[in-house]
Amino acid sequence: MNTQTTNYKNTFIAAAEDCPVSKSEIPTVKRNKTLANIQYEMISRNPYKYTSDEVLLECFYQKNNTPEDEKEAVKEEFFSKSQPCLRSSALGKRYGFGFHFNEEEKVALYPMESKEYQDFAAEVTIEKLKAMRNKRG
Repeated sequence: MNTQTTNYKNTFIAAAEDCPVSKSEIPTVKRNKTLANIQYEMISRNPYKYTSDEVLLECFYQKNNTPEDEKEAVKEEFFSKSQPCLRSSALGKRYGFGFHFNEEEKVALYPMESKEYQDFAAEVTIEKLKAMRNKRG
């Protein structure tokens, strides 16, 4: 089976050009956890522990209440087709965070006002992308 991936290596994804905040905001939990809540918790509590694929798969498991004994089959199905990468995450589009992926494809989260964010944005030895825009045009 052909396996798709959302992982990046030595890459920084900056907040979207049309991100509505000038200082990052932690997504609040309303009734149910959103994808942004799950992603924020996983990545902020465990910098450089998970790959993008691992984060997105865990989001899928949680949102679909996947039973433990079905996770392996669900994982194969999940990665058999392409998935939106973290460039489409509300963390970069709406909440003002950047994602840095290291040499091992592990991800960490940086607030747009942090020195680390600015350093990654200026770094010439890594690939730089922007989170996807919120509006077309």
